Amino acid sequence: MPFERQRPLPLEYKGIKLDCGYRIDIVVENKVILELKCVDAIAPVHEAQLLIYLRLSGLKVGLILNFYVAVMKDGIKRLVL
Repeated sequence: MPFERQRPLPLEYKGIKLDCGYRIDIVVENKVILELKCVDAIAPVHEAQLLIYLRLSGLKVGLILNFYVAVMKDGIKRLVL
């Protein structure tokens, strides 16, 4: 599967391009965003971050993968626009 790591995500506001440093962790097959975390629990701010990435990139599906869990299936959160 083709994927891209640390894809830059430019932001345009009122016709001005801003290089504000947004970087998507992993984009798989130009269809799915993977946001990698290692936190106690997935917080609303993590979901908001992924939603922003989805809106700005035009992609529809994203996964938050939290590696700070005993069982990986408990650390996966799927968001769809």
